[in-house]
Amino acid sequence: MTTSADVNLQGTLTVNTGTPLPLERFYYWERNHPNKICFTQPTVGGQVTNYTWGEVGNQVRRMALYLKSIGVADGTTVGILSKNCAHWIMSDIAIWMAGGVSVPLYPTLGPESIQKILQHSHAKILFVGKLDGWEDMQPGIPSDVKCLSYPLSPPSTGYEAWNDVIADSPQMTENPTRSHDQLATIIYTSGTTGSPKGVMHSFASLAAGASEASNVYGITSFDRTLSYLPLSHVAERMCVEMIAIYQGVHVYFPESLDTFMTDLQRARPTIFFGVPRIWAQFQSGVFAKLPEKKLSRLLMVPGLSQIVKKKIKEQLGLSDARFCLSGAAPIPNSLLEWYAKLGLEILEVYGMTENMGYSHSTRAGRSRVGYVGQPNPGVEVKLGEGGEVLVKSPTTMSGYYKDPDRSAETLDQDGFIHTGDVGQIEADGSLKITGRMKEMFKTSKGKYVTPSPIEGKMLASSHIEQICVVGAGMPQPMALLMLCDSDRESLAAGESRENIHKDIEGILRSVNKTLDPHERLRSAIVVKDTWTVENGFMTPTLKMRRNVLENHYQDNFESWFDAKIEVQWEQ
Repeated sequence: MTTSADVNLQGTLTVNTGTPLPLERFYYWERNHPNKICFTQPTVGGQVTNYTWGEVGNQVRRMALYLKSIGVADGTTVGILSKNCAHWIMSDIAIWMAGGVSVPLYPTLGPESIQKILQHSHAKILFVGKLDGWEDMQPGIPSDVKCLSYPLSPPSTGYEAWNDVIADSPQMTENPTRSHDQLATIIYTSGTTGSPKGVMHSFASLAAGASEASNVYGITSFDRTLSYLPLSHVAERMCVEMIAIYQGVHVYFPESLDTFMTDLQRARPTIFFGVPRIWAQFQSGVFAKLPEKKLSRLLMVPGLSQIVKKKIKEQLGLSDARFCLSGAAPIPNSLLEWYAKLGLEILEVYGMTENMGYSHSTRAGRSRVGYVGQPNPGVEVKLGEGGEVLVKSPTTMSGYYKDPDRSAETLDQDGFIHTGDVGQIEADGSLKITGRMKEMFKTSKGKYVTPSPIEGKMLASSHIEQICVVGAGMPQPMALLMLCDSDRESLAAGESRENIHKDIEGILRSVNKTLDPHERLRSAIVVKDTWTVENGFMTPTLKMRRNVLENHYQDNFESWFDAKIEVQWEQ
């Protein structure tokens, strides 16, 4: 895609008013490729509906005119509460065409969080879409908020329906434009700690990230992707919605968690973005069908190894993947190396809500295990006090909505974002994230421990899906472990845990040999709980909430520590 953004010889990007905005790109596809399929949406019982750019344009234009008729004007905030679906993106475009500001809400939020965000953002209109547990969420919607439902919304909503609005509303004929400095969206952070913050992004921010991210990976209208991580999160918003609008990528949506692999097979994505837990679950699924040791032997047999690799990629639905991306949380080096043996190079990307997820990325063929890539065009990066990573780019947020104090804490006077991540920068610009400023803790011996590197080493065991190193105020740290799906299933079926125990014991001893004395793990605790979004242990993007985990298990820390047993199983 050609833009009028200027790139100087140092690779820095200056976004100017000639950079095409999201609505302009949407009009391009609507006008020039009206018959091209842009969305494939499963409905019920395995049936799918395909939407073309022309059909999307027809529906969006009618909804946009309706939104204007009910009071949406320049700067009006409109909420979107839904799991990923075609109408999520359609409503986002309609809000922008009507002059509004979209406010996405995670589809797993409880009623209190829904109420807080709607009230804090002043949203008086809300799209209610595809949801699980709607009855529990509904009490969080204030009575003065007007709600509209999608075709896949829970039937019990009783709200005015999208299809009815489309049938009764005329079509907007003009092509409204928005200026680069206008507010486009307020993205509330998922919040691993503390209360969510409303990150404000202008249309210029979205334009810079989408246009340049497309160029970094050479994304075209021939590409396909599956949208399953929450569109309310910045990573999916950029990697799916914005890339689709800018480059005409064909977006497939899943029907449900139970049909995920079928949906993935249908899409056969050429670009697939996953968080580390997804990549770990894929690996666990492979091992459930083909034990790890047997697979390793097969991959060493010339000729046969290529057949095995091809078969596994086909079963995963990734046989056509040009790029496999991972972000939102650190991915274990062992997992990257395992996928590389299958011929899948997982490229790490790094960013945050505050810069629209656009900061660093690994280029194909240039990946370095343990690094999250090099700065994207237009990104300036430096290390601040304590090795904190500071970044600045055209995608930097305008600030936090109605929160100037926290805005000033995060954005310095030179426009650099204080990421809170601790890192190292190599001579070629490659960035290595070594921990979080706030995750470091001090033991009772007065020594600081950074949990992330230790966790990454322990995750070399395929039995461990999630790990949380704890130990503030204790003589030595300990590790809380959650087993992978296949292990939890086998134990539930009554199989012995002896082999799992030995493997974890072995990795614990091996890792401790590489650590400084004050970092060595006293014990590894295999917990009974499954850490999920639903029980609050994980964010909607599958990152651990350390404070929640520590508070939940806190009462057991002393007895586990005093037991002096290397590997313990929670009773």
